[in-house]
Amino acid sequence: MNIVFVFGSNLAGRHGAGAAKYAVEHYGAEYGIGFGRTGNAYAIPTKDSNLRTLSLDTIEHYIKNFVQYAHTCGDTKFLLTPIGCGLAGYRRDQIRPLIEKYDPPDNVILTKEWNDPDVN
Repeated sequence: MNIVFVFGSNLAGRHGAGAAKYAVEHYGAEYGIGFGRTGNAYAIPTKDSNLRTLSLDTIEHYIKNFVQYAHTCGDTKFLLTPIGCGLAGYRRDQIRPLIEKYDPPDNVILTKEWNDPDVN
């Protein structure tokens, strides 16, 4: 089974910090590509190309696209990090319902950071 690391990104694809940097270093995310799958990574934009935080409605659009993609890849496990909850500044309780709204398949696994009491 393939494993794909899912992380929050910016539309410019500047993956210089946090989970985005980790995705470049360990999962083949490509610098300059801010949305979708590259290597064994999948970028969900939470910031625009000028590094301004996207609205929750806009992030929801990208989440919906990701969940639809995950439904087509039953042989792939997606490790979904708490997108939007780092540099973008949202709380997990703001983002998680946007994911659950689209009924992600069982191959989408929320990473342990979603349940870390020391994180927003």
